[in-house]
Amino acid sequence: MSVDVGALDDFVVGEPRQLHVADKVLVGVRIDDEVFVLDDRCSHEEFPLSEGTVDLYSCEIECARHGAMFRLRDGEPMSLPATKPVGYYEVAIRDGRVEVFVP
Repeated sequence: MSVDVGALDDFVVGEPRQLHVADKVLVGVRIDDEVFVLDDRCSHEEFPLSEGTVDLYSCEIECARHGAMFRLRDGEPMSLPATKPVGYYEVAIRDGRVEVFVP
């Protein structure tokens, strides 16, 4: 199922945005004309990734609590203390709208 989460123009490049889709809390991040969506919880201590910062060069998001980095393209942990990935969701942009595919 795909869910419309807003216009591409509503996503500010490099600024995490919390999204509520069905019963899930997600974080969306725009880099250039792409949007990446992950679960909004660090796998280390469940802290919201939407409160973190984004590294545009490496395409990663940093947890604000302990500095764990996650790759936006697939949710893989890139630094300690996180060792487990966070959930990743496929995204499509159609007619300037962002759609997230959720199971």
